[in-house]
Amino acid sequence: MGGAGRGVGEGRGRGRGGRRWRAVMAADDGNVKLGTLGSGSDSSSDGSSESPGGAVAAAEGGGWAAAALALLTGGGEMLLNVVLVALVLLGAYRLWVRWGRRGLGSGAGAGEESPAASLPRMKKRDFSLEQLRQYDGSHNPRILLAVNGKVFDVTKGSKFYGPAGPYGIFAGRDASRGLATFCLDKDALRDEYDDLSDLNAVQMESVREWEMQFKEKYDYVGRLLKPGEEPSEYTDEEDTKDHSKQD
Repeated sequence: MGGAGRGVGEGRGRGRGGRRWRAVMAADDGNVKLGTLGSGSDSSSDGSSESPGGAVAAAEGGGWAAAALALLTGGGEMLLNVVLVALVLLGAYRLWVRWGRRGLGSGAGAGEESPAASLPRMKKRDFSLEQLRQYDGSHNPRILLAVNGKVFDVTKGSKFYGPAGPYGIFAGRDASRGLATFCLDKDALRDEYDDLSDLNAVQMESVREWEMQFKEKYDYVGRLLKPGEEPSEYTDEEDTKDHSKQD
């Protein structure tokens, strides 16, 4: 069956379909040369050559319209090939729309630099709740949040944690309780320091897992201070060492 199929396909390529492709490829100066159409084995028994009406009309019209009509009149096999190519191109375009644009960022025009790319790395320091709230992305392009007493710079994830992002409620805040309870409401946020002492063992384990995920993806910039706790003094050597570990 395979050999027979190839024979039929090859015969069609060298016969009518092949000559029509050559007729199209012979287009010059806006006219299609149809000299190969209707010659040889395509001649009818009464001596007149077989010239499809569509191809003749294409020759009279000239240009790309003639080439297109000649292709369309090349038989069912040729038309099927054109349709298949169009479907492949359409599928590739849809994939680009769905996945390619994700790499361009959200809400930023072409060629614009993202906030994360334009900001230098933040030097390590500790934050009180009031200081942390200054980094919610609304007035300062840098976005910070705290998880389990650790503060992370999530600016490069601004499409998630920015003011218009799905998790923007956590920007500039301690997100531990909301992440532990899977709650995105304001009820998950505390205006005072939250020691998480009322969370159960499963919820605390969830908090620690979130902390590890943030450490892997974002820069750790310092601790969230408890009331009355003094900030630590970090040397440039310690700061560089911490950033090197994350890289």
